[in-house]
Amino acid sequence: METLRSCVCTRSGGGLGVGTCGEDSFLYFAYGSNLLRERILLKNPSATFYAVANLQDFKLVFGNHQGKPSSYWHGSTATIVRSPGDEVWGVVWKMNTSDLNSLDKQEGVEDGIYIPIEVNLPTQEGKVLTCRSYQMNDCVCDLPSPQYKKVICMGAKQNGLPTAYQKKLEAIETNNYAGPVSVFEEIEAAIKEKETTTQ
Repeated sequence: METLRSCVCTRSGGGLGVGTCGEDSFLYFAYGSNLLRERILLKNPSATFYAVANLQDFKLVFGNHQGKPSSYWHGSTATIVRSPGDEVWGVVWKMNTSDLNSLDKQEGVEDGIYIPIEVNLPTQEGKVLTCRSYQMNDCVCDLPSPQYKKVICMGAKQNGLPTAYQKKLEAIETNNYAGPVSVFEEIEAAIKEKETTTQ
């Protein structure tokens, strides 16, 4: 499937850059909390669904940068590591380059928490999508909060990721954190707002 690379999109001529999806947009492969539409739209209003995709020879793990839990999520967050024979399912979002700084900030790129990578994901039509994604630096494996896990599971369900993969996500152990998680509350508020406007 598509593979993550450290750049944004391939040009139709083959060079790296913001190309296949237009000069002012790029493709982003999400595998963690940004699977959920309401989560990614909090800070990245241009994100639109592009495809469900599968990254081969990687696996999903949870950890903390240098062993420090996320202050946003009160636990570890998702990352991907090379693992021959495994796969990570996720969503490809098409985004305006104007949201690139916001996305990098959300992923803690400036602080060295995650690094942007480029992945190539094959599509069912036989094309290859070159997408931006992120990988944690200095990852120390640990458990996510129940709230973080819930957002990932909701995103997987919302986008119709394979049932077997959804079951794997649902089986993830958590740290049982029961306190407030402000970003989770923001997401819940966004979902409620959407429900009231569509009724």
